[in-house]
This record gives sequence, C-alpha cells and structure tokens, in this order.
Amino acid sequence: MSRRGQEPDSGAESLSSDEKEVAAGSTEGEDGEEGEGSAEEQPAGEDSSENSSSSSSGEESDAEELGGSKSGEEQEEKESLPRCNESGVNCLPPCEHCRSENDQKEQVAPRRLSGGQYMMQLDAEGNYQCSLTGLIFEVTGAVKITYSLLSWSKYANLVEKPWIVGGPLFDVHCNPAPALTSIQFPHSLCLGDHGAGLAFRVLHIKSEGPAIEPSADYSASHVKWLVSSLSPVGPLIQSLEPVQYHGAVILYKAVDEHPSLSFRVYVATNNDSFIKDISRAVKHSNKKFIRIDKPPVCQKLLQKGKRYRLVCEPEAEITPEEIEFVDGSLLKLKSYIEVYLEKPDDFTLSLVELESDATVWKAKLRESDWIHYDQNKNEQKRSTASVKRRKPDISILEEHDLCSKKQKTSNTADGMESKILTDQQLMVIAKLLGRQWREIAIECLQVEMKDIEQIQATEDEVNMQKFKLLSKWRDREQSNGTAEALCKSLYEKVSYEVVQALQGFSTRR
Repeated sequence: MSRRGQEPDSGAESLSSDEKEVAAGSTEGEDGEEGEGSAEEQPAGEDSSENSSSSSSGEESDAEELGGSKSGEEQEEKESLPRCNESGVNCLPPCEHCRSENDQKEQVAPRRLSGGQYMMQLDAEGNYQCSLTGLIFEVTGAVKITYSLLSWSKYANLVEKPWIVGGPLFDVHCNPAPALTSIQFPHSLCLGDHGAGLAFRVLHIKSEGPAIEPSADYSASHVKWLVSSLSPVGPLIQSLEPVQYHGAVILYKAVDEHPSLSFRVYVATNNDSFIKDISRAVKHSNKKFIRIDKPPVCQKLLQKGKRYRLVCEPEAEITPEEIEFVDGSLLKLKSYIEVYLEKPDDFTLSLVELESDATVWKAKLRESDWIHYDQNKNEQKRSTASVKRRKPDISILEEHDLCSKKQKTSNTADGMESKILTDQQLMVIAKLLGRQWREIAIECLQVEMKDIEQIQATEDEVNMQKFKLLSKWRDREQSNGTAEALCKSLYEKVSYEVVQALQGFSTRR
C-alpha cells in the first residue's frame, strides 16, 4: 500500500444507541425494509420499484450482474464492472492520476455459488486478489472464504456526515476465521496526488451493533482493514477536499412493441454495490428493459456538485436535460435520464460537463445493439447458414403439436387460455440453452445449486440435465409454468433463439 490513512485515533468509533437500534433491525430482521436513503435531492428520474432486501447475508446478496455459478472445467466469463483497481482483471484502464502498485498478490478466479455468493479455496499463506470483485485477502494458511456483495442503501441511516461511502459493501465469512488477517476493499475514488485531509474508515455491521473502525492503510485503489470479526463491512471516507470519482454510464433500453425507442441512462460511480442496486431497480421496474453493451467508462472524472448534460445526435427528447452529480450509493431510489427517439435510427449519446464543455463519455448506438432482443414483429431475417443450423430444432417445434392434447392449461388475466409447457417444448428449450444454463437457472429461475448437482449426479447427458431442471421449474410454478412466464424470466440472459421459440409457443393456442 502506498499511503497511510490519517487516523486521529486507533480504536473503533462506536455509533450512537439510536444507530445501533437501526442496524440491529437491518441485520436481524428477516423482512425488514431497506433504509429510505439520504435526503439529497435526486436530480433525475427516480426508479421506485426496487424490492426490499432481507437479511444481510441472504437475499440481500442475490446477484443481478454478478450472480450464477460455473462448473470447474468451464472458463469464467468476466463481467465489465467499472473499478479503479489497476491490478484486477476487470478494472478500468489505468488512470493517469492513479499509481499502479506492485504488491505481491496472486489473482484468483472465485467459484460462483447460488444466492450471489463467491467462494475462494486457498491452500497456503499469502495475499490473494479476487479477479471479479477486487477484494484482496491476506491469510496465514489454508482457508475457505465465502463472500457476497451487499447494498449500501439498506444501511443508509448508519452513514452520517462527515462520512461518505468509499466503495462497495461486502459480507465476508472464513473457515477457519483466525486465518484471515486482513481484507483490502476496492474504493470508488480517484485520489490523484492528494492525501492531505483524507481519512478512511470501515463501517463494520456486527451483531451487537455497528461501529466505525479504523483502516490500517490505503492506496490508489484499495482500503486495508485488519479483521476483527467477520460480518458486513465496507469503506467510508472523510475528505476536506472535493471528492472525485471514476464514473460509468450504464444504458438500458425499454422492450415493447412500439417502433419508437426509449432508454434509461444511469450515471454511476465505480461502486459495485451501487451498480448492483441499479440492476435490481431495472429488473423490478414495471417496464421490461435490456442492458445495452457499450463501454461504460467515463473518460473524465466525476465530481459531486458539478452539472452534466446528456446530448443526443440526431436530436431526441431527453429528460431531464441536466443533472447535478451525486453518489447515489445510499439512495433507495436510483436517478436516471430518459431518452426518447421517435424513429429507430442510429444515434450518438454524449455526456458533457457544463462547466468545461468537455465530453465525459460518448457512445454510438446502432440497431444491431438491441435488435436480437427486440420483440417487434418486424424481425430481421436470419442468414441462410443460421437457418440451416437450426433446422433440427424447427422440426422439433413442429413435432410438439402432436402431443399437445394432454397439455394442462391455466387462465390468464384477460380470460384467454394459456398453456402449460409440455415435455416436448421443454426439451426444445433445453437443446437451445448454451453452456451457461446453470448460471441462468440460479439467477433467473431461483433454482438451488444443490438441485442442479443432484440432477447432474443422476443424469449423464447434458440436454437431459437441462430438461429435468426446466421440468423442476415447471412443476414448482404449476399453473404459471407457461411459455410466457419462462420467457419473462429468461429474457435478458438467453439467446435470441430461446426467446423466439418461447414466443412461438405462446402464440400457439
């Protein structure tokens, strides 16, 4: 670590009795509501559909962008999570203001477990960095570490001025616990060459009540904390100077049958907890959205209090036209900018800082960025080779009609008959699912990893494994085990072929 935090005292800074009461309700209650967020004014549209979280290490850690699991023989697919962490695999390009440090630490790809948890099995003493989250663990011997990403907004009432959120919040567990001596948390800031007037702490949410504890050290990318006990922990910062953030712009497109285009644009800090909250808010919105895959990295630092404008070429309806940037980590309602275009043409979006007129972020959006997920009836024609490759599946689609007489039915809200998926239809979907079917089942269908392992233990053939998993989902859903319900659950994570097949099933009455 390159810098020492300026800590005025060495002991843990306890919270007030009122704060302890709030924290106890947050960590012990099974169905407690999340904190209402800070009182800061929200400058843009507010997404109020985010579901409440439960316990700190249970449903709170459900993965939206990071969830799922992989078998040992398959390569992990890395996600683009914005982070100023020069040594991590998924980090932003090195910032000119941040100095890369040559610490002796080994990169480790963790195993993904159900419920958004990660597991790292370490065999010897050393420093190890998680390639997905950026966490760095210092251990004295062989250990098994499990950890998950949490939401700051649930604990908003525990973060009071002069302290502000400094990075993601994690729940970490270790066996044996004494072997884990320190954790380094990735922080959200660009420190540049400034260290004076800066202090880092960690908020430690323990069963007996929360406390603000001292950090041991900090660097351009991490905050080091000496482990006192294991429970939800995240970095806080106090600064006498304006804080600058590495930022990201995250795009979602509304999916509907209208030819016009509607987008949500989120301007975020590189705080994974914040980005996870955005994903959850979008998922539970009344509308359906898909994420547009564009480089999220802002080329200029974001600063609280500065104003920014989103510009579209050709011109579009943008609401609001300007925003004042704030770190929304503690806000339950996530601010966004809405972009509406009458015609589905290619266009360019730019985020501009008003004070300097500098372009902070820019992206060109084309129809090909979202057409494979589009539900409009005017679908693009597929290539001859692609059609030829899928002929066996099409024949199965036609064959399923021969067995539809025994199909169970349920009534939809408008009185139309909606059919339960048949075994033949489930087999079609099973054959179309790719290698990531286990992650999709855990994240989208809420299937437990133990159920997948049980199926794999009794079935050797992969398509039969996938079929039995889908059958288990259908049996659980009962009258809601329809093509429409399955398509809604899988829509953002599966291929266009799966979506098209399910839509075809739903239109066959």
